[in-house]
Amino acid sequence: MKYLKISVVCFFIACSVLACFSGKAKRNEFIIADSKSYEASLFRQNCAICHGQEANGKEMDGRLIPSLRYGPAAQKSEEEIYLQIKEGKLPMPSFKNQLTEEEISKMVRFIRRDLQGIK
Repeated sequence: MKYLKISVVCFFIACSVLACFSGKAKRNEFIIADSKSYEASLFRQNCAICHGQEANGKEMDGRLIPSLRYGPAAQKSEEEIYLQIKEGKLPMPSFKNQLTEEEISKMVRFIRRDLQGIK
């Protein structure tokens, strides 16, 4: 009986620990719509129209616009993201005439830190 009680307690502890680490990844917890950050504002003004309000991607004119939170975007380096924003890559336009170098750098950090959860 003593071992049964210990086993039950251990089972519930293990389930509790597992529950803490399961569920959505941190990168998916950041809500752009709730953020008052400058970067979130830049995203809403320049990126949300194609990548979706929460950067989860969407379909436009029969084309799938990728998520910035996971998938291929999460595999890109900071330099690749920077160049993609600055120079564009069809079908994505260049933002070098709309955003400053500093704003582009802030967007890279925003994508990596807030959207993807990479520190």
